[in-house]
Amino acid sequence: MKNPTNKSLGTINMQKQKGFTIIELIVVIAIIAVLAAIVMVNVTSYIAKGKDVSIRGNMATALTNAAVYYDAVSNYTTVCADTTYGFKTAYDAAAGISGAESCADSADKWCACAQLVSDTTKYFCVDYTGTKKETLITCATDCIDGTDYVCDGV
Repeated sequence: MKNPTNKSLGTINMQKQKGFTIIELIVVIAIIAVLAAIVMVNVTSYIAKGKDVSIRGNMATALTNAAVYYDAVSNYTTVCADTTYGFKTAYDAAAGISGAESCADSADKWCACAQLVSDTTKYFCVDYTGTKKETLITCATDCIDGTDYVCDGV
């Protein structure tokens, strides 16, 4: 009697399969999904902080442009609508990112404010005195046309 071999045991058709099982693929996809979710949470907060920096920068540029406007025109009467000296361009860039904004001007005063993105309870305000500051007072309260032209929020 011959010794049984693999061929005689019926294992001829059993060949080593190449590739991954469906379970292995699902586990890998689940791990990738969890890692992607963690990364997205962090990336989203960094994007919001980047938008805040852009708002602050554009509002600071608007402050500088308002000074140039005053030097040229000798008043602030239409500084919020100014396109010649770049105030409106800088302000609109900040306002386009922000959720809430306001700009008020008079002959000798002006104030502009934009809501921040990373914390919507905070606003960035600039005014004719040269003030640039973050505030908790809403734009509608801090820069009211005809009433208040100063960033006096806390």
